[in-house]
Amino acid sequence: MPPDTNGDAFPIQGIDHIEFWVGNAKQAAYYFCNAWGFHPVAYAGLETGVRDRTSHLVAQSNVRFVFTGSLVPDSPITEHVGRHGDGVKDVAFKVPNAEEAFHIAVERGATPVLEPTASEDEHGKVVRASIATYGETIHSFIQRTDYSGPFLPGFRAVDTAAGNDVGIKAVDHVVGNVELGKMNTWAGYYADIMGFTNLVHFRDDQISTEYTALMSKVMWDGVGRVKLPINEPAPGKKRSQIDEYLDFYRGPGVQHMALITKDILKTVGALRDRGVEFLRVPDAYYDEVRERFADLSDVDVAALQSERILADRDEEGYLLQIFTKPVVDRPTVFFEIIERHGSKGFGLGNFKALFEAIEREQEARGTL
Repeated sequence: MPPDTNGDAFPIQGIDHIEFWVGNAKQAAYYFCNAWGFHPVAYAGLETGVRDRTSHLVAQSNVRFVFTGSLVPDSPITEHVGRHGDGVKDVAFKVPNAEEAFHIAVERGATPVLEPTASEDEHGKVVRASIATYGETIHSFIQRTDYSGPFLPGFRAVDTAAGNDVGIKAVDHVVGNVELGKMNTWAGYYADIMGFTNLVHFRDDQISTEYTALMSKVMWDGVGRVKLPINEPAPGKKRSQIDEYLDFYRGPGVQHMALITKDILKTVGALRDRGVEFLRVPDAYYDEVRERFADLSDVDVAALQSERILADRDEEGYLLQIFTKPVVDRPTVFFEIIERHGSKGFGLGNFKALFEAIEREQEARGTL
């Protein structure tokens, strides 16, 4: 029986999980459990009958990360990690009908990667299918309506005692970097294939400093379950963060993921205590914040300044955000922590301070 789509021909119920292909899956999972407060949930590998790879699923509230590493030298995972370093392979969507989602996407022009495939175990059945997006990234469609297991067939549950929650609740958005001139192409892809719309468009004169610039379009599902900003570089005096990413990642891919918290001060404090490093903005930035938030008594600017958290507001409310330094060896993948109070924005008022902070890091790396 076809699912009730409520008029949506391509219903997406949210982000099911994000899968990283990495050089050492066990160590990556350990890092996110011990530094980020995730807890181990499920495992697949030699002990479960998988011979070519090992995967560790960790979770915190509604966020699920899968870290997958190769067990053999000549595999797509090994090749991917050799080319890109540790990075995101799959931004997987939960859907009511994976077969239908796949066929609609392919009919609309998507490149198929995995035909709809059903897997079963004692917990039930999961249907999975995949399509290509920018670079070597894919989107999987996961239908788990009849499944009660820890993750997917082939995974076994593991001890969930480890990991102290830091207050991360959900994925707010996932940002992709693409080549110069390709932003509109991929924005059109999400519009044509999935029916997404453009939530906001940032021009290069809005996202720039004296030296670097970029352009961005935020595509979303219309309700906020899935938001996918797409960045491309813009001409500037020096090499932008997008250029740096494309150079070191060897092409387009996921640049960063924004994770929602309800208490950013508590979350960031806990992450710092565990060794997570964040970008720093100068004290002068907070003079402007005090002016912008002078009429809001519930915003403690001094506390924000102590943790170097950015603040922005618009007609709908305000948001607080902070960005980590790269969490992998290459200057590619990083994370954002965000707390929203009505605002659906992305911190336009913070872009200059943020980009100057990134440029200071680039200068230290010799890549600006």
